[in-house]
Amino acid sequence: MACSKINQNKSSSSSSLTQWVDPYIGTSFHGHVFMGANVPFGAVQLGPTNMSHGWDWCSGYHYSDSTIVGFAHTHLSGTGIGDLGDILVMPTVGEVTLVRGSLSIPNSGYYSLFSHEEEQAKPGYYAVKLKRYNIKAELTATERVGLHQYTFPQSDQASILFDLKEGIGWDNPTETYIKQINDTTLAGYRFSNGWANDQRVYFTAVFSKPIEKFESFQVYDTAATSPTPAGKGTRIKGIARFKTKSGEKVLLKVGISPVSSENALANIQAEVPHWNFNQIVREADDNWNKELQKIRIETTDKAQARTFYTALYHTMMAPSIFNDHNGDYRGTDKKVYPKANFTNLTTFSLWDTYRAAHPLYTILQVNRVNDMVNSMLAIYQQQGKLPVWHLMGNETNTMVGYSGVPVVADAIMKGFDGFDKKLAYEAMKATALGNEFGLRKVKELGFIPADDEVESVAKGLEYAISDWCIALVAKKLGKEEDYQYFSTRGKNYQNYFDKQTRFMRGRISQDSWRTPFDPFKSEHRKDDYAEGNSWQYTWLVPQDVEGLVNLMGGPKPFALKLDSLFKIQGDMGEGASNDITGLIGQYAHGNEPSHHITYLYLYVGQPWKTAEHVRFIMQHMYTDKPDGIIGNEDVGQMSSWYILSTLGFYPVNPANGAYVFGSPAVKQAVLQLPNGKKLKISAPLSSQENIYIQSVTLNGKPYTKTYILHKDLMQGGTLFFEMGNKPSASWGVSKEDWATSTPAY
Repeated sequence: MACSKINQNKSSSSSSLTQWVDPYIGTSFHGHVFMGANVPFGAVQLGPTNMSHGWDWCSGYHYSDSTIVGFAHTHLSGTGIGDLGDILVMPTVGEVTLVRGSLSIPNSGYYSLFSHEEEQAKPGYYAVKLKRYNIKAELTATERVGLHQYTFPQSDQASILFDLKEGIGWDNPTETYIKQINDTTLAGYRFSNGWANDQRVYFTAVFSKPIEKFESFQVYDTAATSPTPAGKGTRIKGIARFKTKSGEKVLLKVGISPVSSENALANIQAEVPHWNFNQIVREADDNWNKELQKIRIETTDKAQARTFYTALYHTMMAPSIFNDHNGDYRGTDKKVYPKANFTNLTTFSLWDTYRAAHPLYTILQVNRVNDMVNSMLAIYQQQGKLPVWHLMGNETNTMVGYSGVPVVADAIMKGFDGFDKKLAYEAMKATALGNEFGLRKVKELGFIPADDEVESVAKGLEYAISDWCIALVAKKLGKEEDYQYFSTRGKNYQNYFDKQTRFMRGRISQDSWRTPFDPFKSEHRKDDYAEGNSWQYTWLVPQDVEGLVNLMGGPKPFALKLDSLFKIQGDMGEGASNDITGLIGQYAHGNEPSHHITYLYLYVGQPWKTAEHVRFIMQHMYTDKPDGIIGNEDVGQMSSWYILSTLGFYPVNPANGAYVFGSPAVKQAVLQLPNGKKLKISAPLSSQENIYIQSVTLNGKPYTKTYILHKDLMQGGTLFFEMGNKPSASWGVSKEDWATSTPAY
């Protein structure tokens, strides 16, 4: 790039921000991000699926791999569990064996090798050369349609294979079906059981070239050489056969639907009514660029620009659309809801995303927040509680807590009004008053006995956060009795704090603790914590940091123990979760319960320590390389932390309407806000050395608080940071300027 400052070029092509997105970032190490073509929040994630299975292939693709078994239309991004990979398509030439094959036996199946040198990825577009077949595969997408373009060599045996057996991770087909509608159209469905225990995907596929012959089979690996002709079964595979000339392009539109193959066809007709592949690529790029333009940063560091805009890109993989172009969708109760008046969404990784991704959406995706909440309220009406970890019309109940509550509460408190607030409050309250996963004991005792429920401390602390959020809304709505009740439950974190050890730990009864106790221990899925240990969970009180400070004996002991967290070394044990990565002492940035902890120094008057830790994490745990995310992306949460922290603030409390300052890491950022407003964040002296805030002004007036309110940010204007290479002796030190848990509405 010719100019010295990122995003300052005058030409429209060079000012497009998609040029700074590198989809490879996070495809190595344990990032688990999606690789392929999609549009922001789209239902279709069309991309390659590697042959390998395993934890690092939760998205179906890992940078270390060199195999492709096909291109599937649904993928997850950044999860710790694998699923989806539906409607797998693979172009081939020659005789085809209808199984994926084995690396140890060349040509034993239909897989192909590839190299990254013959692969290209950018927002809305993916291309790769399939070495085995000498076929160039190109992919692009709209919201509900995947568009394939395959450039074939000359062949009398060219074919496009549909494999309805293959999925990713836990996924197993339960019923699959494909039929030929006419000489250019196939239709069918894939039902499966996996992380989503009853997933249903319908599809229609339209070819640009008439099919010369179509066959479908029920295929078992042990009988791959003699498959049984069939259109319906658990492992159906179909082959569309052609003759092709050298360099001939065969295009394929695949529409998907949660409702029917007829709706899938209607999605194609509405979204891709032509065969202009390059036009769809341009439109996808335009869609991404429009979203990325909501933040324009100024930096001379190209690696930082790539890291930042790829992170912003990753925040828009989900929640993903889960309805048809006409509004139809299938609910958690498996009923079809026709022509909904909101865009129904799925892939709610709420235990991760309530912390930073959803607060970021309330700034950058204000038009989508109402759809997110309406989707969650519809799920409540269908299953009796707000979503926990919702996937493709299924409640997975993955992770702990009812983390949909902070998201709904935050939307209410920030004034979003495109949903039924009465229903929203009903949903939050009903969810909290359930009896599953230790809630009965919460209502009886105020804590979950450790010998009654696994992960009791993690569940109890997450429940307390959400209960505080319900109290916040109850007060706003004038429900005093509920306010008092849920305020008390919001302080239940105190019941897990042992004043002798000064750690959160498993409690057996009112007067006894689980023994033996080891604050370093993290035995995955078997102890009192969820993907963590007591060192990490002791700080999980973002709703009442002042209360936690008091439990620890005041600001000085609190700060000293916080210092210890970042220094102390210890063994988490053989059963520790793979998710515990990005360690600084016992702080684990690769997993979400730690994400707010670096900002807690602002609550005890030591902002310079926050600046040091936040900058270290940004510089060392986020890079522009394939292994550039230190842990699972977790459906946008890891990237949201980076985006907000780079801008200089973070929502420690998920619903109190305030963001705590850290250390702005770019010289300038301009945020495009609703109603044409702009927020300019200016830190001209920010550098790798100048990490400490010296003073702040808001619209030219001195601003001494160490936090800023959401309502003030959304008014736009200029937020100016004076930066320096040494901690300020005054900024953020006076108690009246400390960050606070008090609601800021």
